[in-house]
Amino acid sequence: MNSRERTFLALEHKMGDRIPVDFWATPIVIQRLERDLDISYEQFLDRYDVDLRYIEGPKYVGPPLEPGTDIWGVSRSQVNVGGRDGAEIYSEITQAPLARAETVEAIEAYSRWPDPDWYDYSVLEAQCDTVRDGEHVVAFMGDRLNRVAQLKPAMYLRGTEEIFVDMISREEIARAVFRKIREFYLVYLERILDAARGKIDIVVAGDDFGAQRGLLVPAEMWRTFIKPGFAEYIELIKSYGAIAMHHTCGSVAEIIPDMIACQLDVLQSIQPEAANMAFSDLKRQFGDKLCFHGGISIQKTMPFGSPEDVRREVKAIADTVKPDGGYIFCTAHNLQADTSTENVLALMEAYLQYGRS
Repeated sequence: MNSRERTFLALEHKMGDRIPVDFWATPIVIQRLERDLDISYEQFLDRYDVDLRYIEGPKYVGPPLEPGTDIWGVSRSQVNVGGRDGAEIYSEITQAPLARAETVEAIEAYSRWPDPDWYDYSVLEAQCDTVRDGEHVVAFMGDRLNRVAQLKPAMYLRGTEEIFVDMISREEIARAVFRKIREFYLVYLERILDAARGKIDIVVAGDDFGAQRGLLVPAEMWRTFIKPGFAEYIELIKSYGAIAMHHTCGSVAEIIPDMIACQLDVLQSIQPEAANMAFSDLKRQFGDKLCFHGGISIQKTMPFGSPEDVRREVKAIADTVKPDGGYIFCTAHNLQADTSTENVLALMEAYLQYGRS
């Protein structure tokens, strides 16, 4: 059974020869694996029969970006966080350009709203063909700063505190910010799907709705401001025959029924330390209507556990999934520099050992 057959069966809530596998890691972890194993990243994915492969996506050909700014005009600085083999580099916000905007007109007049014309989409079909030639599943996610989303770009542009206050007391400002973000992503995503000619299998949107103990905003506020656009994105993805997957960190159990109502296919992250996000509970409550991806702890087990702890956690999830399917093996987020190569290898070997039907 090849990767495509195996994964599509799982997404139909059926078991193939084994549970499909995905792999998420930061660049420094990938570089360490290449060094320690003396193989390329692609060879690593092939060695462990990883089923999902991510395409790069459209090529940016727009106006040159000022140093330290992203496509939204948000200023960022590089922050180094130490790890086992050097520093992880994160781009942290230093200035939210719409923080002082006081009217809808000021939001709409902002000169740095991105334009879908800034991208060359002609590269997409060839990227998909390369993945399909290996009989793998074609997934598109984009980079960390440009994934289909609403709340995160609003937090970047307006500032986290300001957009939260907007949703409470300046609703027209909040709606204007979310509307402009959606206008960009709906066109950008449609052009991606058009250019790929039906060859993208899974689109991964990424917008964090949860913190460790609960939602970032009350559920009713999420339903008012975020849910309509969330549903629009999913409708667009599915209109091209692709699977809709959504990544969110944190505790989001309260709005999972809403996500299901929006026809979401796969929920990604399943952060086990977050409140009410135990995989076995979610699988029992929602597993007949929703597929899951992730769930292996990167807060505790992967960085601080032993290889045996890793194997034990993988086995527990595998035992919960079989024989119903509806799940793709992966960590709850990217493996980071605090996770050893030994534990990464234990993870990959456990996927193949315990995932078999």
